[in-house]
Amino acid sequence: MVTSKFREREVGSSLAHPEALGDSNAPVHGTVIEKVARKAILQGFVGSLLMVAGSVGVGWLASSSALIRTPVFIMARTSPVGVILCTVMLCLGALLLLRSWLRIAQRIGGWNPSSRPVLRRALWMWAVPMMFSLPLFSRDAYAYIGQGRLMEQGLNPYTNGISALSNYFSLGPDKLWTEAPTPYGPLWLWIEQGAVWVSASVPELALIPFRLAALAGVMLLAVYVPRLAALHGVNPERALWLGVLNPVLLINFIASAHNDSLMLGLVVAGLYFASVKRPVLGIVLITASIAIKPITLIALPFAGLLWAGARAGWGRRMLCWSATLGLSLGLLAAAGLVNGLGFGWLGALQTPGAVWIWYAPVGLLAHTAGLVVGLFGGPGVPVTDVIQTIGTAVSALAIVWLAVRTPGRGLGLPAPLENETEFNKTVLRRMAWAFAAVVVLAPVIQPWYMVWLLVFFTVTGIADGAQLRTVFYLTAFFTLIALTDQLSVFPWIPIEVVRGVAIAIAVSFIAYLVFFDKKTHVLFRPRRGTLKLKLKPKS
Repeated sequence: MVTSKFREREVGSSLAHPEALGDSNAPVHGTVIEKVARKAILQGFVGSLLMVAGSVGVGWLASSSALIRTPVFIMARTSPVGVILCTVMLCLGALLLLRSWLRIAQRIGGWNPSSRPVLRRALWMWAVPMMFSLPLFSRDAYAYIGQGRLMEQGLNPYTNGISALSNYFSLGPDKLWTEAPTPYGPLWLWIEQGAVWVSASVPELALIPFRLAALAGVMLLAVYVPRLAALHGVNPERALWLGVLNPVLLINFIASAHNDSLMLGLVVAGLYFASVKRPVLGIVLITASIAIKPITLIALPFAGLLWAGARAGWGRRMLCWSATLGLSLGLLAAAGLVNGLGFGWLGALQTPGAVWIWYAPVGLLAHTAGLVVGLFGGPGVPVTDVIQTIGTAVSALAIVWLAVRTPGRGLGLPAPLENETEFNKTVLRRMAWAFAAVVVLAPVIQPWYMVWLLVFFTVTGIADGAQLRTVFYLTAFFTLIALTDQLSVFPWIPIEVVRGVAIAIAVSFIAYLVFFDKKTHVLFRPRRGTLKLKLKPKS
């Protein structure tokens, strides 16, 4: 006989399973799961607190903020020692969160309903402290404030940049976007306007509604990602861990306060209701997501397919697509009528051509080609624009092909899937690939774009092995990108030194996790054979 105490000790060890997925020796009782996961949860909580402390020195503040003149912020932000100390705390905090996310899966071992309360507790303990940090790794929240002021002053944010405001630079937005019109939908504009109104133009108070909106998005994901995964035969607890507790999601949605959080939460909720044959509610929620950030227009044709069902031919598909588009456009037209801005957001969807990032394949190819052509006296800028336009066109064609070629009853369609569950899973998988085409073929790939794809692929199943390891590597990569990208540092403090410290810490810690950490290194390596525990009876 093997005692429960011995069994609990073995399951809690790093040997329980190299990838912590469904081991037969995993704990099944909630109390045991909570006990073995406690250390990982607390480690993530400490990491989150360290990020809050680090934000004091390198988080983003508006230059008009009163906080910048308080002693604590002066010490943390005006001396090289203070800034570097805060950078160290920020990096260690985020990297501890990454390790905790990996370790909680190893600690839990198997995925059963008893693990869900433990995962939810981890989510709260990791996310809530970030609600109190300064905006990290992005100044988008301050752009939201500027756009809210445009609305409050009766200026059209689809034709005016934030620079149309007096003293706009004191609001703290990234100067890259001060001349650009807003790419957001009417619902987000109202949230921005409301945030400015309730805050009486105090930047710190205006950030609170944006953080609450981000938290609401994460909570929607925590509810509907497991439900949507379960509909497709995907383990809901594993989906909650993989898709919602992911540190890239928490960092970019909560710490950075991006509106992508609410956008993604609404579209996932809408897809769930569309999948359970409540299509009108589903389309309303997806439309609300579009009214936050119109990129989720991509979801509409796939929602129409869910409405049509597995056995639909061309006629029913066209009818459901028309009804889906009509309902969504009708709601958006009503919103545009109320705010007087119509469909102005349609003209503001394009990313400025000058914006690109080195790890985006199309952006790198386009700007490298443009640079080379320019060096030889040729039309470098037009070459860049053409390549980026081709990328956009290919992604649009991919969306159409993925939607139109979904299996069904009709001339030229692949053979229908008789099982409705399998059909719904196929539809959402094709939708995930449609979003992937848009992201991969864009000149800019932001870290939070990875979160969109992670969630959509998670609810349709990410397999153990190579697929899961890809998620681990991408999570580590985009955590590294976040930590070394946008840090708020005064001009007299050398940003190269601060960024060098961040890069050194992040690269060293991630290398440790991948190659040297006795607990986590197995997660990044292909499994060679099957590891089996040999439980010896107590003598």
